[in-house]
Amino acid sequence: MSYVEVPGAQVPIRMWTDPASVEAGAMQQLHNVATLPWIKGLAVMPDVHYGKGATVGSVIAMKDAVCPAAVGVDIGCGMSAVKTSLTANDLPGDLSKLRSKIEQVIPVGMGLHKEAVDPSRLYGFSVPGYEDLWKRFDYLTDAVKFRQERATKQIGTLGSGNHFIEFCLDESGSVWLMLHSGSRNIGNELAAHHIGVARGLAHNQNLVDRDLAVFLAATPEMEAYRNDLFWAQEYAKFNRAAMMSLFKEVVRKEFRKAKVSFDREISCHHNYVAEERYDGMDLLVTRKGAIRAGSGDYGIIPGSMGTGSYIVKGLGNEKSFNSASHGAGRKMSRTAAKKKFSARDLAEQTRGVECRKDSGVVDEIPGAYKSIEHVIDQQTDLVQVVAKLKQVICIKG
Repeated sequence: MSYVEVPGAQVPIRMWTDPASVEAGAMQQLHNVATLPWIKGLAVMPDVHYGKGATVGSVIAMKDAVCPAAVGVDIGCGMSAVKTSLTANDLPGDLSKLRSKIEQVIPVGMGLHKEAVDPSRLYGFSVPGYEDLWKRFDYLTDAVKFRQERATKQIGTLGSGNHFIEFCLDESGSVWLMLHSGSRNIGNELAAHHIGVARGLAHNQNLVDRDLAVFLAATPEMEAYRNDLFWAQEYAKFNRAAMMSLFKEVVRKEFRKAKVSFDREISCHHNYVAEERYDGMDLLVTRKGAIRAGSGDYGIIPGSMGTGSYIVKGLGNEKSFNSASHGAGRKMSRTAAKKKFSARDLAEQTRGVECRKDSGVVDEIPGAYKSIEHVIDQQTDLVQVVAKLKQVICIKG
């Protein structure tokens, strides 16, 4: 489908979904965002749903301003995936041992490594700039300085919530490795600090929603936020790269006889800010629950823990600011999901997937999410599908 345009105060709201299908709270948030004096464009992805301040699944382009709540509290959250030389025929009938091995190597939930991982010893870790990341730590806001040791030990860890590690099969039977995570606790703390600072600035006092407080260009507050924001985005990238290296090493050892090889990794943020140019203007583009889908850009759009995911290639649609959805998107809150579904429902909806099936992850049940197939169908002018994946192992924190 193409987009539907809904009138907004400062800019029209371009929606890649039926406006009538969006809950009232999320629509109000979109209208609130459209009132911001600095906004130059607003694109809404088909996985849109209510969030803190700004909706999840929205792309906000502003001139000389950025809204930290519109980035989200998990700065740099995103996805990585890689195709392997393994096929379905290489897999054992019982995948529980493989799942256990992965969980032993990659801490999940609030876990962290006993000692910080050494990238030079990680299999296939080739992302430059890791040492520089830690040289820049001293220039972060004082509010997180005491977190350095913990932050180093959380590189290469999963976290909880909707984050996951998956072993997947594509439609030809090839095995893929996939994971979803972000900047862990330190990204959250940086976001919370700067959102608090922004809310107290004079130019934000008359906004329709103070959660939409912004930083303005050429101010000390903006410079401090940009410094911490871009650091956290890099941290999230390294976190995923380290996890993927650890994941690959487990697979190499478990399938030693197959001499596993790996294609080039696909990696993309979906909670971040980028400096981009549209209509002759240099803009700060915030993607909260959205991936970049410039022409030829590879991306990952996951469903839920029992459905599947898509590898896509961007079509470069500037009406969406070269963006696409970041996933299926929730259709009910975590609280609502826990009230409606049971562990038995979870087991039924994840039949055939080696994963947790207990009450601790019921809020991640497939029934709490929109149909990933429908979400993909709504953005055929934004991306083309390269591969459809179905998980056989899903690890949650």
